[in-house]
Amino acid sequence: MRFQLSPEQRQFSASLHDFLAGADTAAVARAWAAGEHDRGLKLWRGLAELGVPALLVDEDHGGLGASLVDVVVAVEALGYHAVPGPLVETAVVAPVVLTGDRLAALAAGDLLATAIAPPEVPLALDADVAGVVLDLAGGELAEPELEPVRSIDPARRLFRVTGTSRPLATPAAFDRGVLAVAAQLLGAGQWLLDASVAYAKQRSQYGRAIGEYQAIKHLLADVVTQLELARPLLHGAAVAGDTFARDVSAAKVMAGDAAYLAARTALQVHGAIGYTAEHDLGLRLTKVRALAGAWGTGSFHRSRVLAGLR
Repeated sequence: MRFQLSPEQRQFSASLHDFLAGADTAAVARAWAAGEHDRGLKLWRGLAELGVPALLVDEDHGGLGASLVDVVVAVEALGYHAVPGPLVETAVVAPVVLTGDRLAALAAGDLLATAIAPPEVPLALDADVAGVVLDLAGGELAEPELEPVRSIDPARRLFRVTGTSRPLATPAAFDRGVLAVAAQLLGAGQWLLDASVAYAKQRSQYGRAIGEYQAIKHLLADVVTQLELARPLLHGAAVAGDTFARDVSAAKVMAGDAAYLAARTALQVHGAIGYTAEHDLGLRLTKVRALAGAWGTGSFHRSRVLAGLR
């Protein structure tokens, strides 16, 4: 089967990139990590105007009734620009679980949601700013108690949550979360590649741009290959039917490996400057490391792929 994004999907992606490129998302992410949410919430309202949280909400509740491919396109752009917050949980997981007026609030950008899915997702992302906390193994948590847990990525503010739950969830919610995290990883990996290529053209050593040396070209070419191999798996999972669980796991593994290779290569190309907190590279390095194990580790998803092939 041949698959291509439609002109409308490409235009949607370009619109998101244009909006986020002018939003100083690096500064927003740093403020979010410091517990200052105003800029991040303002950014989310801007994304709501572009229809991001409304994608999977049905039209009867003010949504767009879009496809999972549209979601992948959107979340990849959010991952590219390191947008903070419970994006996956709000725009991808919650529409499968919530009903009624709260769906309309999601679509309008007025409600943020977060989720846990033990044991693969034991901690809730940004539960302190979410209006809804979902337990995909049990239901919605009423008046949850929050205990902050340190994350390797400061912009991913994690919480251990406890409380009484009432049944709401559906099995599809977890796999949609996995698919969206894979899209985030692919977007972050693409940013790391683009930043590395740009730096290799600017940085000189022994009188030549380092990008002219074969060793650097080979490193970057390997990243291109891995990212391009991961992208069709991601899109294929978005259109999969009965094999959805197997395919989203395969996409998560491949996107995670590609993004991790992009992160290691970016650090090699940038050298010591990549270790500094002031450089935007660090925002993606820590995010890739955190997302690689989010919504299931590589070993968990490899085992699901194996089980799906039997």
